[in-house]
Amino acid sequence: MTNTYKDLESIDKDLKVLNLERQIAWEEIKAVKEEYKEDFRPYNWIQTAVKVASKFGTMVLLKKIIK
Repeated sequence: MTNTYKDLESIDKDLKVLNLERQIAWEEIKAVKEEYKEDFRPYNWIQTAVKVASKFGTMVLLKKIIK
């Protein structure tokens, strides 16, 4: 991206745009970080384990009923 600028106003405009893009990207990174923090909380792990256990239990119960 090579721009040739003719005046300081266009340079300032591009700098402002790039700064805003940087700030937006930083906020997106912070949001992703919060999502990962939420995913690794123990409550979510327990919830996932309960779901897996209930599916497995249902399969075992159906197997016993079928036999």
